[in-house]
Amino acid sequence: MRTWGFSCFVITFWIFLFLPQTCISSVRQNGKVSPGFEASQMRYIDNSGLFLVSNSSNFGFGFNPNSDVTSFTLVVIHMTSSTIIWSANRGSPVGISDTFLFDDDGNASLQKNGKVVWSTNTAKNGVSAMELRDSGNLVLVNNDGGVVWQSFSHPTNTLTSNQSFIKGMKLVSNVNNNLSFSLEIENNDLILSAEFKNPQPYWSIGKDKRKIINKNGGDTNSATIEGNSWRMYDENGTFLSQFVFADDSDANDSATWVAVLQDNGFIQFHNLQAQITANLKIPGDSCSRPLACPSYLVCNDGNTCQCPSGLTQVNCKPKIESSCNKSRISSTLVSAGENLSYFALEFVSPDSNTDLDGCKSSCLNNCTCLVMLFDNKNGNCHLFDQIGSFEDAKNGANIEAYVKISGTQSAVSQDQNDSKQSTKMVIIVVVIVTSATFVILGLVIIGIRYHKKQKKRNNPIEDPDEVSEEDTFLENISGMPVRFTYRDLQEATNDFTTKLGQGGFGSVYKGALKDGTSIAVKRLEGLGQGKKEFRAEVSIIGSIHHHHLVKLKGFCAESKHRLLVYEYMANGSLDRWIFGEFFLDFETRYSIAIGTAKGLAYLHEDCDVKIVHCDIKPENVLLDDNFLAKVSDFGLAKLMTREQSYVFTTLRGTRGYLAPEWITNYSISEKSDVYSYGMVLLEIISGRKNYISSETMHFPAYASRMMEEGKVGELLDEKIKVYEKDERVVVAVRVALWCIQDDMNSRPSMTKVVRMLEGLSPVPPPPVIGQTGFFSSLYKPFSEFGTSSRPSDGNSDAYLSDLRVSGPRSHTDTNPTRIRPSTDTNLPKRSTRKPIRFRD
Repeated sequence: MRTWGFSCFVITFWIFLFLPQTCISSVRQNGKVSPGFEASQMRYIDNSGLFLVSNSSNFGFGFNPNSDVTSFTLVVIHMTSSTIIWSANRGSPVGISDTFLFDDDGNASLQKNGKVVWSTNTAKNGVSAMELRDSGNLVLVNNDGGVVWQSFSHPTNTLTSNQSFIKGMKLVSNVNNNLSFSLEIENNDLILSAEFKNPQPYWSIGKDKRKIINKNGGDTNSATIEGNSWRMYDENGTFLSQFVFADDSDANDSATWVAVLQDNGFIQFHNLQAQITANLKIPGDSCSRPLACPSYLVCNDGNTCQCPSGLTQVNCKPKIESSCNKSRISSTLVSAGENLSYFALEFVSPDSNTDLDGCKSSCLNNCTCLVMLFDNKNGNCHLFDQIGSFEDAKNGANIEAYVKISGTQSAVSQDQNDSKQSTKMVIIVVVIVTSATFVILGLVIIGIRYHKKQKKRNNPIEDPDEVSEEDTFLENISGMPVRFTYRDLQEATNDFTTKLGQGGFGSVYKGALKDGTSIAVKRLEGLGQGKKEFRAEVSIIGSIHHHHLVKLKGFCAESKHRLLVYEYMANGSLDRWIFGEFFLDFETRYSIAIGTAKGLAYLHEDCDVKIVHCDIKPENVLLDDNFLAKVSDFGLAKLMTREQSYVFTTLRGTRGYLAPEWITNYSISEKSDVYSYGMVLLEIISGRKNYISSETMHFPAYASRMMEEGKVGELLDEKIKVYEKDERVVVAVRVALWCIQDDMNSRPSMTKVVRMLEGLSPVPPPPVIGQTGFFSSLYKPFSEFGTSSRPSDGNSDAYLSDLRVSGPRSHTDTNPTRIRPSTDTNLPKRSTRKPIRFRD
């Protein structure tokens, strides 16, 4: 029997493996894809957005989330180190549903809201396939294997081993403080520049004393990383020179090194396999970069910044504006100080050759000139319209640096000098007064610190220095819910005082917005699965709206705080009304059952993708002040494309409501939600938990037996009064029993469930659920215990508790929260008779 079951599993696996692409569109492709391929982050969310991997599985191609977690960039990424080596749309991130298309004409493009933001422009060029090679090169090839387009010819900010960087290409860093950096081969040299309005070079291989010359003469035409060195070649491929960036011990031919132009202006070398960084970097001197320090400050020894002596009078922030588009304004030049230098002087040509007064005059008469540097040794005059940080000349320099400031600021500076003496007297008086009150202030400070410490214990607030870039700059995305600050939600909930309940990953608090709207705020407390729940709710469910789905009004992602803001549901969750001290009449219960079914039908059939909730239970059905039912808590939801009938995924959900396929390692579908709904429907009718005391029979089997014997009234909550001829009782029980069939194909769709409950479709008698079903085999038959004719009241602990679970589904899984069938050989075997199929 076990051998037959294993054979069925193997056959099912191979059938799934060879399904057509439309049926397994969320499975990563290996090596290459053919024209007609389409992908999006939403479709490949379970594969981290990657839809194509190289044959060696070292590199992947697909969508990568940006720091705001809701926008995405199309990238080639090294799988092990998560290093991005190429990106298509750095400046135009796309959303979760936006599409990458490799069309039948051979053109690859990325679309945002239907508009093309990136394209290879290779339509009708004979492209037959897209390949991701083991080198990380994304290539479009024709039928002969010839390269039509390749990512190596369009680098972004990274070069990899054996990737030729040739004349005409350009490497550009990400933008930092409105400035980026670039690498190009110009004037027969490899040059790094700051991308000011007029680019300013700050390094070249020709001037780097660390290079090793192989052949004098020759013009650099290309550069390639080979082993542990960066090699320069002329147009004929002659080896000219090299820059050795790592020890010989790291010179493994199979190692993949990358050179990354970082947003701080350095070129850094990384070994992707070993995940190490070379000690040498470009440039070698940290102070020779444009933004080693903020503009106008002086960089000393690569790690300290200070204001030059000549600019202290204006707090090192000269009010400098170009007057080219304004009426002539008064301005003057002030000396920035002594022993200063500037990185670009070694690379740019002087504007003129004159004396100091002539250079000053040139700057004052040039509306674009903001900084002037004059070389006393050779008379070279340099004028700059933008500037980075100065360098300390150390040994004394011939350079004189002057900065243009406004006439008003100059007058203020003079007044400051005139008042220095009187300021000294004021300082003396202040020191005396401060000394006299020092003891009192000390006591006050101690009291304040004690008060803050106590307040911090009760209301911890994250250190602002620890606030990540993701949390600080996360912006609203079109179609997404509102982003609140943590302080907004603190105020809305009165510092989280009114607790409504405790969820699987956090607590829920009542609050009110400034306009008076009542809200429920869920504060996620788990660090692992809680983050996944947060992403699922915000990026997937945030834009979905339905009458029977709880609306996500907003969220907060600030530092380590993750909060979700829902509409407030005055009557709370369904479980407190059917299991607790409250009471609902049959009319209201039936209406809640229909509303819940409609919400699930919308998720399964009316969204762009099928959404399987995976955790349907009374605790996740909320009721508003009119007892309108709304499905909530989508943290464990699973996405399926319209073409997919089944999908494999990790174990998720709550014990007592899990369909058999979850436990038996079969694929799941939206019919898994139907099973959970059937269990909930039985609980709504009876007011009992579906799994009760281990000393009573399996409740679904008991319900089936009562239906077969015509004793449906035995299933009703004893507190409910129902008209004897009300056919809805029979309808509800029959629908519930159809929903909890072991074979998912026998279960109706949720749309069919709605029609049956509303009386628009007949409900045939369901198959009898005996003690041979999968879950019922976990329980001893009722006949073996006592003689009671009906189950207990459901208040005792369940044999399988309603613990929420999530994790791997494996035959060798030892997770104690995993549900496992009993190994008791005395239990009845699972039925082998052919199941009855339910026809929608």
